[in-house]
Amino acid sequence: MRNPSNRWGYIRIITGTIVGGVLGFYVMHRVEASYKEKMNERLRIYEAELKRKKQERLNEFEESS
Repeated sequence: MRNPSNRWGYIRIITGTIVGGVLGFYVMHRVEASYKEKMNERLRIYEAELKRKKQERLNEFEESS
C-alpha cells in the first residue's frame, strides 16, 4: 500500500498538470485575441491610407484635367 506522502504527491502532480493546462490555454487564448485585434486595427489603418491615397490621386487627376 502507498503511504499518504506518495498519494499527496500524485494528487499535487495531477492537479498541477490540470491547472497548468487550463492556465496555458487561457493565456494563449488571450494572446491570440489581442494579436487578432491588433492585426485588425493595422488592417483598418492600412485600408484608410489606401483610400486616402486613391482619393488624392483622383483629386490630382481632376485638377490636371
